[in-house]
Amino acid sequence: MPKPGVFDLVNKAKWEAWNSLGSLPKETARQNYVDLVSSLSPSAEASSQGKHEADEKAQKSKDIVVTSEDGITKIVLNRPTKKNALTFEMYQDIILALKNASTDNSAITVFTGTGDYYCSGNDLTNFTSAAGGMEEAASKGAVVLREFVNSFIDFPKPLVAVVNGPAVGIAVTLLGLFDAVYASDKATFHTPFSHLGQSPEACSSYTFPKIMGSAKATEMLLFGKKLTAREAWAQGLVSEVFPDSTFEKEVWTRLKGYAKLPPNSMRISKELIRNNEKEKLHAVNAEECTTLKAKWLSEECINAIMNFVSRKAKL
Repeated sequence: MPKPGVFDLVNKAKWEAWNSLGSLPKETARQNYVDLVSSLSPSAEASSQGKHEADEKAQKSKDIVVTSEDGITKIVLNRPTKKNALTFEMYQDIILALKNASTDNSAITVFTGTGDYYCSGNDLTNFTSAAGGMEEAASKGAVVLREFVNSFIDFPKPLVAVVNGPAVGIAVTLLGLFDAVYASDKATFHTPFSHLGQSPEACSSYTFPKIMGSAKATEMLLFGKKLTAREAWAQGLVSEVFPDSTFEKEVWTRLKGYAKLPPNSMRISKELIRNNEKEKLHAVNAEECTTLKAKWLSEECINAIMNFVSRKAKL
């Protein structure tokens, strides 16, 4: 048969594969061709089994709920009685959920929270309840944090945050690595690092000045200024703000529309936008985690965390 046209991609690939077999006997060439095509993808059964096992593993934690529907993988922070504060186990569950979402059939991946809060940041009992004390918690925390943030830096699909309520700490700093951030007008954005004797993470020491300018980033990251949703939008951290009364309906209607866009086109466009920065982001993440590990072991930070936990216990 004549060589297919340049836009007939499937038949063109088959034609080139068949012709590359050269002057082999017809039956041998046919079998080699079949073997070649078959080797290009795992069997449906094996693929389905692997996906099922991965999904099961991701569903072990009740604090992170992962669902996939209408072309959207939804990762829900589901610890409303603790304002969706993140434990070390939740970090690991999110890393796994993102790994699975990067290869599933969804077009976009969305984070949101259950209850009144989006996420109140780290559960500080990660540090106070560690079996080996603060040193073990600091070492473990730095390793987990670096891997956690890397999973956002490297995520290949459009990543959207649906901020349904207040966001604190790492729930805010991570937003600089999302592709779109939609917020309820009841959402607030707070990074009280200095109050807790800590320093910025999730590449925010790089992304926030780039997004909102040095002066505004300093107010947030050094002085702990809390932003309203409208202020966060004005500073470029939030894509759009919706009235709380219509927030869920409007946002999910929009996202279902986005999920119908050609997925490979969106992935390639994201890669073009982010590719030049990946190396920089990984370097910033590594530096921030090293700095935080040292801060977590400082007297200033330990006293600040203990005072915070003590105040909460009295409430």
